Amino acid sequence: MSQSAVTRTPVQTAGVAERESPSFGRRTAEAAEKSWRPLALLVVCFAAWWGVAATEMVEAYLVPSPGATLDVILDKPDYLWQHSWVTTYETLIGFVIAVAVGVLSAVLMVASTTVEKTLYPILLFAQVVPKIAIAPLFVVWLGFGIAPKILIAVLIAFFPVVISMVTGLKAVDPEMLQLSATMGARPWQTFLKIRFPASLPHLFSGLKVAVTLAVTGAVVGEFVGANEGLGYVILQANGNLDTPMLFAGLLVMSLIGVVLFALVEIAEKLLLPWHASRRDQGATTTY
Repeated sequence: MSQSAVTRTPVQTAGVAERESPSFGRRTAEAAEKSWRPLALLVVCFAAWWGVAATEMVEAYLVPSPGATLDVILDKPDYLWQHSWVTTYETLIGFVIAVAVGVLSAVLMVASTTVEKTLYPILLFAQVVPKIAIAPLFVVWLGFGIAPKILIAVLIAFFPVVISMVTGLKAVDPEMLQLSATMGARPWQTFLKIRFPASLPHLFSGLKVAVTLAVTGAVVGEFVGANEGLGYVILQANGNLDTPMLFAGLLVMSLIGVVLFALVEIAEKLLLPWHASRRDQGATTTY
């Protein structure tokens, strides 16, 4: 047998068969298979909404029709876009700060038992305090600017980040840590090469929760005191009994949360191909 034929022959491992990369058509079919159920549920929900409004089971000033809500969105796109951007900006800033502080706190808690025993009860106490109850204090302390909204978003999004990161850092296989110590790796090398990469799947699980909670935090801050943002739009519409605008604000707010969640999920697939692709590609056992 020639040397070139030998080099082209794939190496087979007993009990393991290499799975071919799925074609574009197959990936499209799989995506459609995964998405048709939530899409069908959305269609059912909108149909039920339309049915309630069309049959006048509830007064129109309480539950507007989907058509009336869509008309508001189409009639005032600039108005909604301006306030949506404010809420999105507050959400992103609060989310980034929560991630940075949460990851740093998790690293310190895992590195030091003293820090963990000191910091964890404080974090738990801060989490259980209702943010809507302390939001007025932030307005009094920081004014009616953007700072109180960002701070509330940080407080709400912080806890899922730190808890998921601590869980990920502690979930490392002890044998891997022993192996790195045996090979003479320094603590910072072990962290960068083993602990941190192994914690990323857990971290991204927390990030998906945190980014949606950050939207809620920004809107809660706008409820308390603001003159712009979707929270302000919803409050104004509620005060004027403008339910189509109120529902439009709620739909746009939900859309922002869904888009940000999807962006975090895309980032997970791009940054962790070794983890996100295990369900669809790679080796398949044959026994």
